[in-house]
Amino acid sequence: MRIDIVTLFPELCDTFLSTSILGRARNKGLFEAHCHQIRDYTQNKQRQTDDYPYGGGCGMVLYAQPIADCLREVIRQCAEQGRPRPHIVFLTAAGQPYKEETTRRLAACDSLTLVCGHYEGIDERVIEEFGDEEISIGDYVLTGGELASLVVADSVLRLQPGVLAEEQGYQEESYWDNLLEYPQYTRPEVWEGRPVPPVLLTGDHDRIQAWRGRQSRERTRTRRPDLYLAWCESHPITRIPRWKRTERACLVRDAAQMEAAARLAAEARRTLYQTAGVVPGSEPSPQTLREELENRRREGWAFYLHSMSGTEDGLVGVCHKTGQIGYLAVTEPSRGIGIGTRLLDFARKKLAEHDAPWVAVPQDNLALIGLLIRMDFRAQTAANPGKMTGILSENVGFRQQIYRIQTPLEKKL
Repeated sequence: MRIDIVTLFPELCDTFLSTSILGRARNKGLFEAHCHQIRDYTQNKQRQTDDYPYGGGCGMVLYAQPIADCLREVIRQCAEQGRPRPHIVFLTAAGQPYKEETTRRLAACDSLTLVCGHYEGIDERVIEEFGDEEISIGDYVLTGGELASLVVADSVLRLQPGVLAEEQGYQEESYWDNLLEYPQYTRPEVWEGRPVPPVLLTGDHDRIQAWRGRQSRERTRTRRPDLYLAWCESHPITRIPRWKRTERACLVRDAAQMEAAARLAAEARRTLYQTAGVVPGSEPSPQTLREELENRRREGWAFYLHSMSGTEDGLVGVCHKTGQIGYLAVTEPSRGIGIGTRLLDFARKKLAEHDAPWVAVPQDNLALIGLLIRMDFRAQTAANPGKMTGILSENVGFRQQIYRIQTPLEKKL
């Protein structure tokens, strides 16, 4: 790959491209880099590159002519090497937000030219004439486009073959798959009383990978909900995890089973209240939840307890009258191993008489929303304030969203 940077400060850019990992790769000939001084293409004695903006206003605007002549020279050099016309990117505050998917697209270019803006900007006419796209690295202002161009150059060049020691080095990093990277640890094993998570010391690579995947999803869900929901959209669950031999789901019939269901529902409610920032201590007790579940059962709900090796660790409810699924709960120790997925699939199969079973979800419950999206449920209505039927206590209002399973016709459309 060839990369060119058109700038007023070529020394700054060249130094960066000659340092550390990129510097070693450049010395090995893994990519070709050139930094061009815009002033070398000026046509005035003072080598002036800017002037006052037409229409008035503060600041200065870069001339079109020197940038255009510099770009023509870059295009000529590429043609002389037998390369196609370079993909030309202007780094501007008005550009499209820079993302990892943009990085991968630009990394596929044979040659890439980055043009650094300065002052109040660049004469729009040269952008219109030469620019293939404009990119912004963030919603903030810099004194010039050099740092932005180096951000783009670094992220693109590190994807070139051989620049990093292993391809896995970038495929597991943050944003590669729209997820943030899992937490990392190194020696010592215990630092100031804080131990390394035990799973990382087991040597069991399958368990370690599973742990890292869960940590990555959890970190993304809590820190970047937008990325998490986008990941859920692009990663549907196409195969439901098989039930284990010791796994059961039984209908709640007697008082002991109802008491266990109430405990599970109360635990899930506490988690929900904590996420939503509800005042501690206001969550309903197991006794209150038992009364609620009893009332729901009289209204046509059926509840199912999930157990693993005889230990009750999950709950789900269905309403055959309305087609609603609710009260999905999994105990803290049993989360992250597919129980919620299997219970949700179990519930929608129990509602086979309904074309589109639905779930009412608090907007703060991103874990459940993400699971629903991955299992082909989609939002039906805009969020509305109010009480949650079959989900929350009567005395607490949450913003809610209805998610409904897609019908075959909707999928085709």
